[in-house]
Amino acid sequence: GITFEQRNDLPLPHPEALAFEVKDADGSPIGIYYVDYFPRPGKSQGAWMEAFRPQSGLLNSTPVITNVCNFTKPTGETPALLTFDEVQTLFHEFGHALHGLLSQCTYPSVAGTNVYRDFVELPSQIMENWAADPEILKVYARHYKTGANIPQALIDKLQKSSHFNQGFATTEFMAAALLDMAYHTRKTTDPIDVEKFEKETLEKLGLLPSITVRYRSTYFAHIFEGTDSYASGYYAYTWAEVLDADAFAAFKETGDIFNPEKAKAFREYILSKGSSDDAMKLYLAFRGQEPSIEPLLERRFGS
Repeated sequence: GITFEQRNDLPLPHPEALAFEVKDADGSPIGIYYVDYFPRPGKSQGAWMEAFRPQSGLLNSTPVITNVCNFTKPTGETPALLTFDEVQTLFHEFGHALHGLLSQCTYPSVAGTNVYRDFVELPSQIMENWAADPEILKVYARHYKTGANIPQALIDKLQKSSHFNQGFATTEFMAAALLDMAYHTRKTTDPIDVEKFEKETLEKLGLLPSITVRYRSTYFAHIFEGTDSYASGYYAYTWAEVLDADAFAAFKETGDIFNPEKAKAFREYILSKGSSDDAMKLYLAFRGQEPSIEPLLERRFGS
Protein backbone atom coordinates (compact mmCIF):
# COMPACT_ATOMS: atom_id res chain seq x y z
CA GLY A 1 0.00 0.00 0.00
CA ILE A 2 2.95 2.39 -0.02
CA THR A 3 3.34 5.02 -2.74
CA PHE A 4 6.25 6.96 -4.24
CA GLU A 5 5.72 10.58 -5.29
CA GLN A 6 8.53 12.37 -7.10
CA ARG A 7 9.65 15.59 -5.41
CA ASN A 8 11.29 18.26 -7.55
CA ASP A 9 11.66 20.74 -4.68
CA LEU A 10 14.22 18.78 -2.63
CA PRO A 11 18.01 19.22 -2.85
CA LEU A 12 19.69 16.45 -4.84
CA PRO A 13 23.11 14.84 -4.28
CA HIS A 14 23.66 15.17 -8.06
CA PRO A 15 21.61 16.66 -10.91
CA GLU A 16 20.98 13.17 -12.35
CA ALA A 17 19.56 11.88 -9.07
CA LEU A 18 15.83 11.77 -8.32
CA ALA A 19 13.98 12.26 -5.04
CA PHE A 20 10.72 10.62 -3.97
CA GLU A 21 8.49 11.07 -0.96
CA VAL A 22 7.34 7.69 0.33
CA LYS A 23 3.87 7.53 1.88
CA ASP A 24 1.93 4.83 3.65
CA ALA A 25 -1.47 3.54 2.52
CA ASP A 26 -3.21 6.15 4.68
CA GLY A 27 -1.12 8.97 3.20
CA SER A 28 1.12 9.43 6.23
CA PRO A 29 4.81 10.11 5.48
CA ILE A 30 7.30 7.24 5.68
CA GLY A 31 10.49 8.89 4.44
CA ILE A 32 12.46 10.24 1.51
CA TYR A 33 14.00 7.97 -1.12
CA TYR A 34 16.78 9.08 -3.47
CA VAL A 35 17.97 7.17 -6.55
CA ASP A 36 21.28 7.85 -8.32
CA TYR A 37 21.47 5.31 -11.12
CA PHE A 38 24.07 6.38 -13.69
CA PRO A 39 27.90 6.25 -13.73
CA ARG A 40 30.08 9.37 -13.89
CA PRO A 41 33.73 10.26 -13.33
CA GLY A 42 34.72 9.94 -9.69
CA LYS A 43 31.73 7.81 -8.73
CA SER A 44 32.43 4.43 -7.13
CA GLN A 45 31.54 1.32 -9.10
CA GLY A 46 28.93 -1.19 -8.03
CA ALA A 47 25.56 -0.71 -6.38
CA TRP A 48 24.54 -0.01 -2.81
CA MET A 49 21.99 1.39 -0.38
CA GLU A 50 22.84 4.01 2.21
CA ALA A 51 20.92 5.85 4.92
CA PHE A 52 21.51 9.60 4.80
CA ARG A 53 19.40 9.62 7.96
CA PRO A 54 18.29 6.39 9.67
CA GLN A 55 14.82 6.02 11.13
CA SER A 56 14.66 6.80 14.85
CA GLY A 57 11.69 6.65 17.19
CA LEU A 58 13.84 8.25 19.89
CA LEU A 59 14.49 11.32 17.73
CA ASN A 60 11.09 11.10 15.99
CA SER A 61 12.87 11.19 12.63
CA THR A 62 11.81 9.55 9.39
CA PRO A 63 14.46 7.87 7.23
CA VAL A 64 16.23 9.39 4.23
CA ILE A 65 17.46 6.51 2.08
CA THR A 66 19.40 6.33 -1.18
CA ASN A 67 20.04 3.67 -3.81
CA VAL A 68 23.19 4.20 -5.89
CA CYS A 69 23.90 2.14 -9.01
CA ASN A 70 25.90 2.31 -12.25
CA PHE A 71 23.46 1.44 -15.01
CA THR A 72 24.02 2.38 -18.64
CA LYS A 73 22.83 5.93 -19.31
CA PRO A 74 20.32 6.83 -22.04
CA THR A 75 21.97 7.85 -25.29
CA GLY A 76 20.22 10.00 -27.89
CA GLU A 77 16.74 8.60 -28.36
CA THR A 78 17.60 5.26 -26.77
CA PRO A 79 16.48 4.85 -23.14
CA ALA A 80 18.55 3.22 -20.41
CA LEU A 81 18.15 -0.46 -21.32
CA LEU A 82 19.01 -2.84 -18.49
CA THR A 83 20.38 -6.34 -18.73
CA PHE A 84 18.57 -9.00 -16.69
CA ASP A 85 21.44 -8.94 -14.17
CA GLU A 86 21.02 -5.18 -13.82
CA VAL A 87 17.28 -5.58 -13.26
CA GLN A 88 18.03 -8.03 -10.46
CA THR A 89 20.49 -5.52 -9.01
CA LEU A 90 17.81 -2.80 -9.11
CA PHE A 91 15.31 -5.05 -7.30
CA HIS A 92 18.02 -6.15 -4.84
CA GLU A 93 19.06 -2.66 -3.81
CA PHE A 94 15.42 -1.57 -3.62
CA GLY A 95 14.92 -4.36 -1.06
CA HIS A 96 17.66 -2.81 1.10
CA ALA A 97 15.94 0.56 0.63
CA LEU A 98 12.62 -0.85 1.86
CA HIS A 99 14.44 -2.26 4.89
CA GLY A 100 15.63 1.24 5.73
CA LEU A 101 12.41 3.05 4.83
CA LEU A 102 9.96 0.78 6.65
CA SER A 103 11.97 0.57 9.88
CA GLN A 104 10.00 1.20 13.09
CA CYS A 105 12.62 1.09 15.84
CA THR A 106 13.29 3.27 18.85
CA TYR A 107 17.05 3.48 18.45
CA PRO A 108 18.81 4.23 15.14
CA SER A 109 21.66 1.89 16.09
CA VAL A 110 19.34 -1.11 15.62
CA ALA A 111 17.08 0.37 12.92
CA GLY A 112 16.81 -0.55 9.26
CA THR A 113 19.74 -2.53 7.90
CA ASN A 114 21.67 -2.49 11.18
CA VAL A 115 21.19 -6.23 11.62
CA TYR A 116 23.39 -9.31 11.70
CA ARG A 117 25.45 -9.90 8.57
CA ASP A 118 23.73 -13.23 7.86
CA PHE A 119 20.29 -11.56 8.05
CA VAL A 120 20.84 -8.28 6.21
CA GLU A 121 20.55 -9.77 2.72
CA LEU A 122 17.12 -11.33 3.28
CA PRO A 123 15.12 -8.15 2.46
CA SER A 124 17.25 -7.49 -0.62
CA GLN A 125 17.62 -10.99 -2.04
CA ILE A 126 13.96 -11.85 -1.64
CA MET A 127 13.18 -9.06 -4.12
CA GLU A 128 15.22 -10.85 -6.79
CA ASN A 129 12.63 -13.63 -6.70
CA TRP A 130 9.99 -11.20 -7.94
CA ALA A 131 12.34 -9.81 -10.57
CA ALA A 132 12.71 -13.28 -12.12
CA ASP A 133 9.14 -14.48 -11.67
CA PRO A 134 7.34 -15.09 -15.01
CA GLU A 135 4.26 -13.22 -13.76
CA ILE A 136 6.33 -10.10 -13.06
CA LEU A 137 8.52 -10.43 -16.17
CA LYS A 138 5.38 -10.01 -18.25
CA VAL A 139 4.67 -6.73 -16.45
CA TYR A 140 8.00 -4.92 -16.88
CA ALA A 141 9.99 -6.85 -19.53
CA ARG A 142 8.71 -5.23 -22.72
CA HIS A 143 10.34 -4.36 -26.04
CA TYR A 144 11.32 -0.72 -25.76
CA LYS A 145 10.15 0.07 -29.32
CA THR A 146 7.05 -2.08 -29.82
CA GLY A 147 5.90 -2.53 -26.23
CA ALA A 148 5.55 -6.29 -26.82
CA ASN A 149 5.83 -8.55 -23.76
CA ILE A 150 8.85 -10.76 -23.31
CA PRO A 151 8.23 -14.00 -25.26
CA GLN A 152 7.45 -17.11 -23.23
CA ALA A 153 10.32 -18.91 -25.01
CA LEU A 154 12.78 -16.38 -23.61
CA ILE A 155 11.30 -16.72 -20.11
CA ASP A 156 11.76 -20.49 -20.41
CA LYS A 157 15.42 -19.98 -21.40
CA LEU A 158 16.00 -17.67 -18.42
CA GLN A 159 14.57 -20.23 -16.03
CA LYS A 160 16.53 -23.12 -17.52
CA SER A 161 19.80 -21.15 -17.51
CA SER A 162 19.37 -20.42 -13.80
CA HIS A 163 20.02 -24.12 -13.11
CA PHE A 164 23.21 -24.29 -15.20
CA ASN A 165 26.41 -25.30 -13.39
CA GLN A 166 24.83 -24.91 -9.94
CA GLY A 167 26.57 -28.01 -8.61
CA PHE A 168 29.97 -26.49 -9.35
CA ALA A 169 28.99 -23.03 -8.06
CA THR A 170 27.55 -24.43 -4.83
CA THR A 171 30.54 -26.66 -4.15
CA GLU A 172 33.22 -24.02 -4.77
CA PHE A 173 31.37 -21.54 -2.57
CA MET A 174 30.84 -23.95 0.32
CA ALA A 175 34.51 -24.93 0.16
CA ALA A 176 35.44 -21.27 0.63
CA ALA A 177 32.95 -20.82 3.47
CA LEU A 178 34.26 -23.90 5.28
CA LEU A 179 37.87 -22.81 4.73
CA ASP A 180 36.94 -19.48 6.30
CA MET A 181 35.47 -21.30 9.31
CA ALA A 182 38.57 -23.47 9.61
CA TYR A 183 40.79 -20.41 9.91
CA HIS A 184 38.58 -18.73 12.47
CA THR A 185 38.05 -21.78 14.70
CA ARG A 186 41.74 -22.57 15.19
CA LYS A 187 42.52 -23.14 18.85
CA THR A 188 46.02 -21.63 18.69
CA THR A 189 47.56 -18.42 17.43
CA ASP A 190 50.79 -20.12 16.39
CA PRO A 191 52.01 -19.20 12.88
CA ILE A 192 50.94 -21.58 10.14
CA ASP A 193 51.96 -22.50 6.63
CA VAL A 194 48.99 -21.06 4.74
CA GLU A 195 49.25 -23.30 1.68
CA LYS A 196 49.64 -26.41 3.83
CA PHE A 197 46.69 -25.44 6.07
CA GLU A 198 44.48 -24.80 3.06
CA LYS A 199 45.46 -28.07 1.37
CA GLU A 200 44.82 -30.13 4.53
CA THR A 201 41.48 -28.42 5.17
CA LEU A 202 40.21 -29.02 1.64
CA GLU A 203 41.38 -32.63 1.72
CA LYS A 204 39.39 -33.16 4.94
CA LEU A 205 36.34 -31.79 3.16
CA GLY A 206 36.85 -34.26 0.32
CA LEU A 207 36.82 -31.52 -2.30
CA LEU A 208 37.07 -33.01 -5.78
CA PRO A 209 40.34 -32.17 -7.59
CA SER A 210 38.29 -30.86 -10.53
CA ILE A 211 36.67 -28.20 -8.33
CA THR A 212 38.83 -25.59 -6.66
CA VAL A 213 37.87 -23.36 -3.75
CA ARG A 214 36.35 -20.07 -4.92
CA TYR A 215 39.02 -17.96 -3.20
CA ARG A 216 42.48 -19.24 -2.39
CA SER A 217 43.71 -18.11 1.02
CA THR A 218 46.27 -15.63 -0.31
CA TYR A 219 43.57 -13.50 -1.96
CA PHE A 220 40.52 -14.29 0.19
CA ALA A 221 39.95 -10.59 0.84
CA HIS A 222 36.42 -11.10 2.20
CA ILE A 223 37.67 -12.69 5.40
CA PHE A 224 40.99 -10.95 5.97
CA GLU A 225 40.78 -7.42 4.56
CA GLY A 226 39.59 -4.32 6.42
CA THR A 227 37.40 -3.82 9.48
CA ASP A 228 34.15 -4.68 7.68
CA SER A 229 35.26 -8.16 6.67
CA TYR A 230 33.32 -11.41 6.55
CA ALA A 231 35.71 -13.07 9.01
CA SER A 232 34.03 -16.39 9.96
CA GLY A 233 30.94 -15.14 8.12
CA TYR A 234 31.46 -15.91 4.44
CA TYR A 235 28.72 -18.54 4.78
CA ALA A 236 26.25 -15.63 5.16
CA TYR A 237 25.84 -15.34 1.39
CA THR A 238 24.34 -18.82 1.07
CA TRP A 239 22.48 -18.67 4.39
CA ALA A 240 20.74 -15.51 3.18
CA GLU A 241 19.73 -17.43 0.03
CA VAL A 242 18.21 -20.14 2.22
CA LEU A 243 16.22 -17.44 3.99
CA ASP A 244 15.09 -15.57 0.88
CA ALA A 245 14.07 -18.73 -1.00
CA ASP A 246 12.10 -20.00 2.00
CA ALA A 247 10.49 -16.59 2.60
CA PHE A 248 9.43 -16.30 -1.05
CA ALA A 249 8.01 -19.83 -0.81
CA ALA A 250 5.71 -18.49 1.91
CA PHE A 251 4.16 -16.19 -0.70
CA LYS A 252 4.00 -18.88 -3.40
CA GLU A 253 2.28 -21.31 -1.01
CA THR A 254 -0.68 -18.92 -0.82
CA GLY A 255 -1.07 -19.06 -4.61
CA ASP A 256 -0.50 -15.31 -4.82
CA ILE A 257 2.98 -13.76 -4.89
CA PHE A 258 1.29 -10.45 -4.03
CA ASN A 259 -0.57 -11.90 -1.03
CA PRO A 260 -1.34 -8.83 1.12
CA GLU A 261 -1.40 -10.74 4.42
CA LYS A 262 2.05 -12.24 3.81
CA ALA A 263 3.32 -8.85 2.67
CA LYS A 264 1.97 -7.28 5.86
CA ALA A 265 3.65 -9.96 7.97
CA PHE A 266 6.97 -9.53 6.13
CA ARG A 267 6.81 -5.79 6.70
CA GLU A 268 5.84 -6.15 10.37
CA TYR A 269 8.30 -8.85 11.43
CA ILE A 270 11.23 -8.43 9.02
CA LEU A 271 11.34 -4.97 7.43
CA SER A 272 10.24 -2.90 10.42
CA LYS A 273 12.12 -4.55 13.29
CA GLY A 274 15.79 -3.98 12.41
CA SER A 275 17.77 -5.88 15.06
CA SER A 276 15.43 -4.94 17.90
CA ASP A 277 14.88 -8.67 18.47
CA ASP A 278 16.62 -11.95 17.69
CA ALA A 279 16.69 -12.61 13.94
CA MET A 280 15.35 -16.17 14.17
CA LYS A 281 12.50 -15.07 16.45
CA LEU A 282 11.54 -12.46 13.87
CA TYR A 283 11.70 -15.01 11.06
CA LEU A 284 9.59 -17.49 13.02
CA ALA A 285 7.00 -14.78 13.64
CA PHE A 286 6.79 -14.15 9.89
CA ARG A 287 7.03 -17.72 8.58
CA GLY A 288 5.60 -19.78 11.41
CA GLN A 289 8.51 -22.23 11.13
CA GLU A 290 12.28 -22.25 10.83
CA PRO A 291 13.67 -21.79 7.31
CA SER A 292 13.88 -24.90 5.15
CA ILE A 293 16.66 -25.59 2.64
CA GLU A 294 14.28 -27.24 0.13
CA PRO A 295 13.13 -24.02 -1.61
CA LEU A 296 16.75 -23.05 -2.32
CA LEU A 297 17.58 -26.54 -3.63
CA GLU A 298 14.55 -26.39 -5.90
CA ARG A 299 15.51 -22.94 -7.17
CA ARG A 300 19.10 -23.96 -7.89
CA PHE A 301 18.60 -27.45 -9.26
CA GLY A 302 14.94 -27.63 -10.27
CA SER A 303 12.14 -29.69 -8.78
